[in-house]
Amino acid sequence: MRGVFVDANESLAVIFDRLRKDGDPDMRVHRDPDITPEQYPAILDGAEIAVVDHTALPTEIARQCKGLKDVVFLGTGARSYMNPEELAELGISVHLIKGYGDTAVAESAIALMWASARVIAMMDREMRAGNWLREDGMQLTGKTLGLIGFGGIAAEVARIALGSGMRVIAWNRSPKKYPGVEFLEFDEVIDESDVISIHLLLNDDTRGMISRACIEGMKPGVILINTARAAIVDEEAMIDALKSGLIRHAGLDVFNTEPLPKDHPLTSLPNVTLSAHSAFRTPEASENLIFAAWEHCRRIAGGG
Repeated sequence: MRGVFVDANESLAVIFDRLRKDGDPDMRVHRDPDITPEQYPAILDGAEIAVVDHTALPTEIARQCKGLKDVVFLGTGARSYMNPEELAELGISVHLIKGYGDTAVAESAIALMWASARVIAMMDREMRAGNWLREDGMQLTGKTLGLIGFGGIAAEVARIALGSGMRVIAWNRSPKKYPGVEFLEFDEVIDESDVISIHLLLNDDTRGMISRACIEGMKPGVILINTARAAIVDEEAMIDALKSGLIRHAGLDVFNTEPLPKDHPLTSLPNVTLSAHSAFRTPEASENLIFAAWEHCRRIAGGG
């Protein structure tokens, strides 16, 4: 059985090669993170396994990949890049990797929250332009953090926020318990939170879940953090709320179009802190990610 890591950046390629063991399936590393979907058939060249970091795999392209049976997606957000149900109809299974970067993403969400509360990026930009901007920030101790979705990442966010003296409330689709966290109805979390952080997988149920009506129901001056998936939030409604001040500040790591275009409205709003879909990028998380990818490939090659 053959496989290809189709879009490896150099750092992930080095880890992938280092974690290779004797007896592993024949896995080739294509060291180019900037491929286009149309290149899949040639890069795979009949291989049965594709390890995919971030390159979209449209169903019509997958149909052209003769021999492809398994896609190992490096993360949990495969639906942003492919349609697993349509691929299943072609006999292609999509395998996800969960939990590899819970701490990394949680720390990034916390960093965006503090940067947003104290407008660090705004002051940095102004000072570099020669302006001595002194802006009042929001003190987070004693404030209420609302978590929308409560998996491993949200649990890590809760742990850090509780330690900093915040009240933490959460909503999850299935019942959960976590020490110090109050689990409430969705509308209650939206209504009571000074900071809202999104921690949901993207699917048909969550797409657009943070709607215009939902945003209009938020506490005036709320901070919104999204390290999950951009499509969960109505982008136009969020931008309108940022312009009106209903949302005091947004800290965003994910976008509907990536890379984010230079002329996108979000790039011109002063009350937004942006990071380039990099919340999960730490050496520790990358090690966990590639270890799990190899385990998937070994299991697949072994008939599991």
